[in-house]
Amino acid sequence: MTASVDKPAGTEIDEPGAELPLGEAFTRGRLSIVWLIPVLALLVGGWLAYKTWSEKGPTISIAFKAAAGLQVGKTLIKFKDVEVGKVTAIRVAEDLKEVLVTAELVAGTEPWLTKRTRFWIARPRIAAGRVSGLDTLLSGAFIEMDPVTEGKRARDYIGLEEPPFFKTDELGKRFTLRSADGGIVTAGAPVYYRSKQVGQVVSSRLDDAGEEVDIEVFIGAPHDRLVRTNSRFWNTSGLDLTLDAGGVRLDSESFMTILIGGIVFATPATIDEESLEAPAGATFRLYKNRDEADARVYESKKQYLMFFDGSVRGLQVGAPVMLRGIAIGKVLDVRLDFDIADFAFEIPVLIEIEPERVNMKGDADTVNYDRAIEQMVAAGLRGQLQTGSLITGQLYVELGFHPSAPPASITEEQGYKVVPTVPASLEAITTKVDNLLDTFGRLPLEKIASNALGTVEGVNRLVNSAELASAITALGQTLSRSDAALAKIDKQVVPEMAAALSQARATLSAVQGLVARDSAMVAEIRRLMHELTAAARSVNELADYLERHPEALIRGKGTR
Repeated sequence: MTASVDKPAGTEIDEPGAELPLGEAFTRGRLSIVWLIPVLALLVGGWLAYKTWSEKGPTISIAFKAAAGLQVGKTLIKFKDVEVGKVTAIRVAEDLKEVLVTAELVAGTEPWLTKRTRFWIARPRIAAGRVSGLDTLLSGAFIEMDPVTEGKRARDYIGLEEPPFFKTDELGKRFTLRSADGGIVTAGAPVYYRSKQVGQVVSSRLDDAGEEVDIEVFIGAPHDRLVRTNSRFWNTSGLDLTLDAGGVRLDSESFMTILIGGIVFATPATIDEESLEAPAGATFRLYKNRDEADARVYESKKQYLMFFDGSVRGLQVGAPVMLRGIAIGKVLDVRLDFDIADFAFEIPVLIEIEPERVNMKGDADTVNYDRAIEQMVAAGLRGQLQTGSLITGQLYVELGFHPSAPPASITEEQGYKVVPTVPASLEAITTKVDNLLDTFGRLPLEKIASNALGTVEGVNRLVNSAELASAITALGQTLSRSDAALAKIDKQVVPEMAAALSQARATLSAVQGLVARDSAMVAEIRRLMHELTAAARSVNELADYLERHPEALIRGKGTR
């Protein structure tokens, strides 16, 4: 084997079969610092991307009918005047009916986005007696948010056309009022309690059947505690002008209720109704006026028929039926009939009585109302027309007892029980006047006039006679003498009486001086009384000693 000869590097080897030089490999000890720059940039970029993603709030979509005043990148979303988001896009919906507004909220608002959360555009508004959004005249329109944390999560919303009257964070209760006729009550109308506004009408809509109007009201705390289970609500819209048997009444709660309507509620003080605090969402009946609200509803009703002969002008359907000043029913119908057989008019009046208005004492289950009415009629119960107001001329039916009325009983006609009647007071007076005129017409007027003329002539002769003149002269002389006597009494008797009174006054003054507390006479009397008291005490002691030593009367008082 031939030994290799080392040659300097770069020396060519011409010899055939000579070995090529080999490279020497080695491993570096550490990573180059150049690679740290891109790694550091990658970490910073990832951290910035994560920070941006984590601080980004939720994105929502709100549908409005119009987007007046909204601008992309400028219009803010606020809650309690705090910025919580900004509009990022505005576009028209595909059906061209709405405007879709896309907005990005700040981080941390995710719990606020539920189905009950509401959005609306805040802009200047004057409606329903209130002014809102005046601050937007300078700052421009913005979207206001009313968040609710309870409920299912949501990202798509339908914006309100009008701002709500009450926000969800306000304390209070909502109630539903049901009425067959909602009147002119609109959203925003005030709700009053004792002439103080305690709430507002939130909405007014027809029910599903379209037969009644459901009005939702909100009563703010602490006034919501005033709504009880037996509270009554009534409409006070406009002017309530009532013309009935009670006269003319004009009622209005305030000028605002005349313009936009209003509702009033109160809790009547009753004996047999339990009054508890009404829960939120309770439903109440909305009455037309205060009188209808105060009237109680009774289930039991009895209908009777009455016949009147005279005029019933002023008696209207709905007029009250009174018993001793208390309404127990009302008039249902008034009709005019003509009896061909008797050739006379008669007026049947149908009334309705509510027996429950009369509180029955004792065992009420055993009471038969029909039998009770029969007994009352036998005792003199009659129907009579009475005037409720001289101004309006309205009449009502009065049930009262008339013991002097002719005997009568309950009959039945046209399917109703008939209650007998008596003429009205005015009608009875008119009848008596007519009878008096008839009697007066039968008097001998000529004979009465002749006698009256003779009487007048006799009086004339007496007045013009000489005897009457002489008597008047003598009476004048007697009066003159009486005047002279009175003048003499005034000059002589009166001064003497004055002197006597003066002397009596002096005597009383002297007596008063003698009996005065510090007078000498009173001091002497007091000293005498003291001496008499001492003498009586000595006699008492002597009698006591003699009672114990009777022998002292003979022997004298000895010593012990």
